[in-house]
Amino acid sequence: MSRDLRRYARQTNTRLFIGFLLLLLIVGDGLIYLIYGRSAAFIGLTCILLGLLPLVLVWLAMNFLGWLAKRMGGD
Repeated sequence: MSRDLRRYARQTNTRLFIGFLLLLLIVGDGLIYLIYGRSAAFIGLTCILLGLLPLVLVWLAMNFLGWLAKRMGGD
């Protein structure tokens, strides 16, 4: 049994982020659907996804920079 704490931290962060997204989409958009209806839920989903777009772009940029640093001979 290995004790790779970096791997554990990465798994934990991934699971927390997936849980956050599920809560946001299911509970948040689900409540919009229940209260206001289907068309409002579609607009809410669109707004949620567009709001998450900058986070995804920053995450992609950071992963690319990490990959580039490893490839150039860094840590």
